[in-house]
Amino acid sequence: ARLKKCRKARGNVSHGHGRIGKHRKHPGGRGNAGGQHHHRINFDKYHPGYFGKVGMRQFHILRNRTHCPVMNVDKLWSLVSEQTRELAAANTEGKAPVIDVTKAGFFKVLGKGVLPKIPVIVKAKFFSELAEKKIKAAGGACLLTA
Repeated sequence: ARLKKCRKARGNVSHGHGRIGKHRKHPGGRGNAGGQHHHRINFDKYHPGYFGKVGMRQFHILRNRTHCPVMNVDKLWSLVSEQTRELAAANTEGKAPVIDVTKAGFFKVLGKGVLPKIPVIVKAKFFSELAEKKIKAAGGACLLTA
């Protein structure tokens, strides 16, 4: 309490709010009032596009139908341990490791980047053409899951 501005202002009649304008309750209206009227300059300058609509309305939007996180081929090996990768590189004739992309929360595999020449079985809901081509070129296989 002893450090408040109020203590400093004691004895000064209008407490730093001026005699002429006066400190009244809500002289410009409360909250966002007047955004299209007396506060228009502020809204246009600092919040362009605040008013109005854009696009079409979609009544019952079901976002999980379009939910499809993607992963590129070059990041596939980051889903398994370094140890798995070294074993797979050493043992190209035996069983190929299985990388389940959906377990990591990705649905689709895309074909960006370089895939090391190590056979691998990749499980995902979707594969792009290029991703499938690259995985098969490395001697691997693409398994579609539900």
